[in-house]
Amino acid sequence: MIDKPINRRQFLQTSGFAVTGIALTTSGVMLMASDGAWAMSLRTLDAPGAHALMVMARRLYPHPMLNDMYYAKVVYDLDEQAKSNPTLGAQLKEGVTVLDKAKGIPWLELSEGNQTELLRGIETTAFFQTMRNAAVASIYNNPLVWRQFGYEGSSFEEGGYRYRGFNDLAWLPDPPETASPAVE
Repeated sequence: MIDKPINRRQFLQTSGFAVTGIALTTSGVMLMASDGAWAMSLRTLDAPGAHALMVMARRLYPHPMLNDMYYAKVVYDLDEQAKSNPTLGAQLKEGVTVLDKAKGIPWLELSEGNQTELLRGIETTAFFQTMRNAAVASIYNNPLVWRQFGYEGSSFEEGGYRYRGFNDLAWLPDPPETASPAVE
């Protein structure tokens, strides 16, 4: 018999379904996948802060097809910048504190809906804007993410889009013959 019921989050964390792990090392914090597929060493952020920022990046730009690795890269990039910019490091740590105290429950224990609602309430803050800008740059400038979205990347090196499918509507179920002219 179970003495104390556990919530969904506790069940997932204890049953091996947790996606990301945090490890403390002598050189700082290691943000890693639970299956060991990837790991990132952090120098300025602590483990709970790094995890909170990764979840925040996912809430800001939720793409179910993207692995946590891409959101962890946002945290890694910010951590790299914070090594030489103590003001940024302090802003990130203070931002995580604000997230944790805003609803009286730690940020990571809030439901996804409550996390999103909380973010809407702080979207004019410098912390939110820092995270938003970092997430946009880290996620959408990543060629590995482009593959997930079906974006082939820059066309300039290939002579432009004109002969690389721009004039081809073959992806439509029944395109008119004039929609996909023959290549000259």
